[in-house]
Parts: sequence; structure tokens; C-alpha cells
Amino acid sequence: MAPILDTTKDVILFDGVCNFCNGFINYIITHDQANRFCFAPLDSKIALQLGKVHQVNFIKLNSIIVVRNNEFLTQFNAVAYILKNLNAWWAPLINVGYLIPGFIRNCLYKAFANNRYALFGQTDSCMLPTEHIRSKFLI
Repeated sequence: MAPILDTTKDVILFDGVCNFCNGFINYIITHDQANRFCFAPLDSKIALQLGKVHQVNFIKLNSIIVVRNNEFLTQFNAVAYILKNLNAWWAPLINVGYLIPGFIRNCLYKAFANNRYALFGQTDSCMLPTEHIRSKFLI
């Protein structure tokens, strides 16, 4: 099967109406000096196509998702992968999170994800990228 994306970048799928998620995406855009990532909302056509390829309903995962090559990362592993690849001075500290057993890390992630709207709110629609960053979005 031919790839549905012609990109060498990792694709980050995110909840486009979540205020926290939008803030995190803006943080990534600002600090992605290697231009490693591109983005698509979870309810986009690209996300739907990637979900079909991986035979997963990404929206039901309730997670940020990183699609790289023929695999995808979710929950803590996705966040850790993203942060480690921003090449920030503190990126090695992310490895400390791996000292916590995976089921506990993901329980904490799920608790946060399930309460993100209550904590940070949500918008009625996905953010509209500015002209400057539009090329980073797959829609």
C-alpha cells in the first residue's frame, strides 16, 4: 500500500478544540527548530485516513498521537517523544518519566486527558493557522 502522506516529518494528531492541546501545539511549533513535525486535528481527513491505515479510531483514543513511519505513539509515549525531539536543554529529563511504570504513566495521562476541558476549556472550532505556520498543517 502506498503511503497516504508524502512527508518525511512526524505527524502530530491533536484535539483541535482543546485549549490546552492548542497551546501545546503552539509550543511545539515555536520550539521545533529542526522542523521535524507537522500537524493535523484528530477530526481531519488526514487523521481519518491514518486511522484506517493503522486500523484505529484515533478520536476514541482520547490522546495526542504521533504517527511516524509505519507506527504511532499515544499518551505519555507520544508526549515524551515530542518533547525529546525539540532538542531543549531539559529534554533528557523526560527520561525520568520512564522510571514510572507504564500503566501508572498512562493512568495519569488519561486522568489529565479526561479533565482537560474542565481545566483549560475548549473552543467551538479548530484554530486557524497563521500564514507563517500554515505549511506545517495537514488538513
